Amino acid sequence: MFKIYTKTGDKGGTSLIGGVRVPKSHVRIESYGTVDELNSYIGMVSDMVANDDIIGELREIQDRLFTIGAELATAPDKDVKMKLPDIHGSDITWLEDRIDKMNEVLPEMRSFILPGGNLASSTCHVARCVCRRAERICVSMAEDKEHVPDLVIPYLNRLSDYLFVLCRYISHLNNAPEMPWRARINN
Repeated sequence: MFKIYTKTGDKGGTSLIGGVRVPKSHVRIESYGTVDELNSYIGMVSDMVANDDIIGELREIQDRLFTIGAELATAPDKDVKMKLPDIHGSDITWLEDRIDKMNEVLPEMRSFILPGGNLASSTCHVARCVCRRAERICVSMAEDKEHVPDLVIPYLNRLSDYLFVLCRYISHLNNAPEMPWRARINN
C-alpha cells in the first residue's frame, strides 16, 4: 500500500525528480508549488461554471499545468529514467485560439476592469493573479540561471491572458455586468 507520508521532509527538505535534495524554500519548489496552487484555483473555476466547453478547456489546462509542474520539479542536471511529458508550441496556439474565439462575442474593452461579476468570474481572476505570480517566479529563475524549459514562461504568459478573457467571458455568459475602473482624479 502506498503511504502518503514519508517523513523525509520533516526537517524542511524535499527531493526533486532525479533525486536531488533541496530545501523546501528553494525557488524551484516555490515555482511548482505556485503552479499547483494555480491548478487548484482552476479546478474551483471549473466546479463553478455550468458550461461543458469551458470545463473541458479547463481540464486540458490542468493537464498542461501538471506537465509544467513535473518539468519544474525535475532536477535540471540529472538524467531521469522515467519519460516525462512536455509542453509544445501547439499548447500555446491552442490557448490563443480559445482567446480569439471568446473575444469574438465580448464587447470591446474601453477601460480596465475591476475583478468581480460573479463567483466563477472572481475566482478566475484569482487564478489569473496566481498565474502571473507563477510566471514571475519562472522569469526570476531564468534570470538567476535556474533551468526553466523554453515554453514554460510563454505558456504561463498566454494562460494568464486566457484567464483574463475567460473572466470576461464567464461574466458575459451569466449576464453579469463588467465593472470598469474609474480612476479618481483629485482636483
